[in-house]
Amino acid sequence: MQIQAVRGFRDVLPGEVALWQKVEAIARSVLERYGFREIRIPILEKTELFSRSIGESTDIVEKEMYTFTDRSGISLTMRPEATAGILRAYIEHSLYQLEPVSKLYCIGPMFRHERPQRGRYRQFHQINAEVLGSSDPRTDAELLALLRTLFEELGLRELDFQLNSLGCPSCRPGFRSKVAEYLGTKRARLCSDCQRRLMTNPLRVYDCKVETCREALAGAPVILDELCQECEAHFLSVQKNLSLLGIPFSVNPFIVRGLDYYRRTTFEVLSSDLGAQNAVCGGGRYDGLMGELGGPDLPGIGFAIGEERLVSILEGRAGAPTSSLDLFLAALGEEATEKAFLYLDKARRLGLRAEMDFRGGSLKAQMRRANKLGSRRLLILGEAELSKGMATVKDMADGTQVEIPLDELESAMAGWKEACSQRG
Repeated sequence: MQIQAVRGFRDVLPGEVALWQKVEAIARSVLERYGFREIRIPILEKTELFSRSIGESTDIVEKEMYTFTDRSGISLTMRPEATAGILRAYIEHSLYQLEPVSKLYCIGPMFRHERPQRGRYRQFHQINAEVLGSSDPRTDAELLALLRTLFEELGLRELDFQLNSLGCPSCRPGFRSKVAEYLGTKRARLCSDCQRRLMTNPLRVYDCKVETCREALAGAPVILDELCQECEAHFLSVQKNLSLLGIPFSVNPFIVRGLDYYRRTTFEVLSSDLGAQNAVCGGGRYDGLMGELGGPDLPGIGFAIGEERLVSILEGRAGAPTSSLDLFLAALGEEATEKAFLYLDKARRLGLRAEMDFRGGSLKAQMRRANKLGSRRLLILGEAELSKGMATVKDMADGTQVEIPLDELESAMAGWKEACSQRG
């Protein structure tokens, strides 16, 4: 019986990878321009890390994590999100002693056992960024400015930046009590999950996508009416700085996000190209989380971009980028093939993307292969070329051909590499 991929896990095939590479290359460029440095964290962490940080009553911890006990009896979990792991590494390695404010990012797979659908898989990939050590509202605005720059450079402009504040431990308990009291009168209209959430974490009802639950929230209390003076001032300052930077946004008091650690600023970036599941990025501030994980009581804010969703938007825009070759070597005859094999290695060591077909075949067949691979140049070596000590090089774009002495071929290839570098 043929073995297939596990449900909810998918292969990214060679024809698709070029777009992923483009997204990640632009993301790295923008993140590093804004002062972020890459960190790489393990896929496996102790389960306690996520139950303490994300929250015991969240859907992720209750029913979505891939958790198992290893041979030593330790409960391990495949990371469902990156923030907790980044903070664990930040605390464990005392990175807070190196600089007052740290900007860290990582790109990689996450794992959640949820219903697979378009843009959502059980193994999915995220671009994560975290700013640790700054509570200044300008940091919040700077992070959204980064996202604007990133999406602009990816060619996305029809996006909706939505903003909310979730308050702090001073003002949120009172709001939570009001929500629980209000939703208690609507209990019969809530889905079974939200009826359970009502007892453990009533704010999570705001994040439910079930229509009857959305309707039940029509007259629910709004967190923005309950903010303490400090939280209100912080939120107004974030909005002021976004306006200063010319970043359009809307305030959505129903954004609560799916993780318990958020405080104050929280946000989502939505795309109309994704249908109902339209959030391409989400994040917020988590000022108390580091202390809860055993580190210094430093503030933090971050975001996560779903790569699958982002790629699905870009797939419909102006065609995906394709990988292409700088040089294809077509050889005719055993002696020419041996010589071409040597030049193939030299081309690659010079930095050119080069290929040849070891099966040989007619020149016409090898030219078809070069065309299929999108090669910029075709280098032809046969008996006639060897007898003259020359190689024929064809420009695949305009069809022009030149002959280059074999003893000058390596320097010519170096020139092609320089020209490719200048084109970017």
